[in-house]
Amino acid sequence: MSNIEASPRHSPLLALRPGQPGIRVCIDRGGTFTDCVGIFPVEPSAEHPGGERIVVVKLLSEDPSHYADAPREGIRRILEAATGKQHQRDGLLDTSSLASVRMGTTVATNALLERKGEPCALVITRGFRDLLRIGNQARPRIFDLEIAKPDVLYQSVIQINERVTLDDYTIGSHGTPSQLHTDDSVVLGRTGERVRVLAAPDWSAVRNQLQLTYDSGIRSIAVCLMHSYTFTAHEEEIGRIARDIGFSHITLSSELVPMVKIVPRAHSATVDAYLTPGIRRYAEGFSSGFDSGFSN
Repeated sequence: MSNIEASPRHSPLLALRPGQPGIRVCIDRGGTFTDCVGIFPVEPSAEHPGGERIVVVKLLSEDPSHYADAPREGIRRILEAATGKQHQRDGLLDTSSLASVRMGTTVATNALLERKGEPCALVITRGFRDLLRIGNQARPRIFDLEIAKPDVLYQSVIQINERVTLDDYTIGSHGTPSQLHTDDSVVLGRTGERVRVLAAPDWSAVRNQLQLTYDSGIRSIAVCLMHSYTFTAHEEEIGRIARDIGFSHITLSSELVPMVKIVPRAHSATVDAYLTPGIRRYAEGFSSGFDSGFSN
């Protein structure tokens, strides 16, 4: 596979004819370089017995003096090579010749490693504000004299005055529940477990807490409450209030990863709130350089 760069000053490699299958583009966008591979049909020949031609474009991932987005610039050059037509760098790219675009990117990985994600807040049951700092107390290097732990991803914590617990019951001699609480404070969770609501949130207080966080400039939150893997109502109401206030990204752990263990559930929700807004902005910026056919 030769490293070929197509640009307006070069003649096209081989023009794509009307009616032929479209151009397939695969992209690897790294922190330093972006590699784009375009595959499009040509007449079978000794050089291309399979009837396909491959074009490879390698670009700097960041080169604002020449282009706004490296993957989009790579696609533009591949389109020129395949169609024999010029495509303006500052205009919307014509997608009529594209069959597919697949891209892998380290945008999220780099943001995590460099701590350049979205400022976010953790919303958690009162009393558990330091849960992710404590973690699960695993100590793989127990005799080290100095332990360096990575800092948490969130900027602030909102503690919700709520608490639910799995309802107590006794097991009879035949292994079936012999006594269950059935009062109004007990509800059936989505896993089939009976959940007792010990303390329901004061929703006006929750709104005030979220509004203060929003006013501080934070637009992304991760919500993780005790036992929300089975009892989702409190998280869902917090999400509704947060949307009403105007938060642009809301991660509910009960939707993202409804698992029993709260520590990994909270970690996953926080990472999502920290990284997803940046990924979404990048995807939207990338797709904005194409005509309407790209979204279709």
